[in-house]
Amino acid sequence: MKFKQAKIKKRIWIVFCIITLMAFYLTGFQSSESYAATVKEINVSVDVTLKNFYKNVKGAKEYLKTAKGVLVFPSVYKAGFGIGGEYGEGALRIRGKTVEYYSTVAGSLGFQFGAQKKTLILVFTKKDALKEFRESNGWKAGVDGSVALVTVGIGGSIDTTNIKDPIVAFAFDQKGLMYNLTIEGSKFSKIQK
Repeated sequence: MKFKQAKIKKRIWIVFCIITLMAFYLTGFQSSESYAATVKEINVSVDVTLKNFYKNVKGAKEYLKTAKGVLVFPSVYKAGFGIGGEYGEGALRIRGKTVEYYSTVAGSLGFQFGAQKKTLILVFTKKDALKEFRESNGWKAGVDGSVALVTVGIGGSIDTTNIKDPIVAFAFDQKGLMYNLTIEGSKFSKIQK
């Protein structure tokens, strides 16, 4: 009996330590300049990301030309061991020019182990949605607005006649477009650069 109690206490302690480390890890990314990418690094990464998007998805360039704004996160890192967290930095572009910089943060619970990197592109198709996003102080997907996740395979094409949502997201990993993905609960905050 005492052995089982000791084992349970040890597991609780391990979970507590993991949660604490993840909290420090995520808040450290937001407040510490040493981890943050420079403006130049972000802009170069956004350029490369968009170039790859145009190359791999037919109709992407034309689709983004009609967008009111495009928020690009070249690298969103996710790590987890039962409890997970993710973080990334990106740029909001309007008419091809960077106007603001943002971070994205999310946490999750459940069966997960390991780490991954993904690329995230949010397309604002309506002026009102973009305005609301820009005026918010920490916009949260699924709470402050819904985001439609488009599932188009690499080498596929975007059917602009079927995409009517005000905010549309495309997510990629090293293998291509990610299908079983949600960004609901992800928080997007303006950062000073």
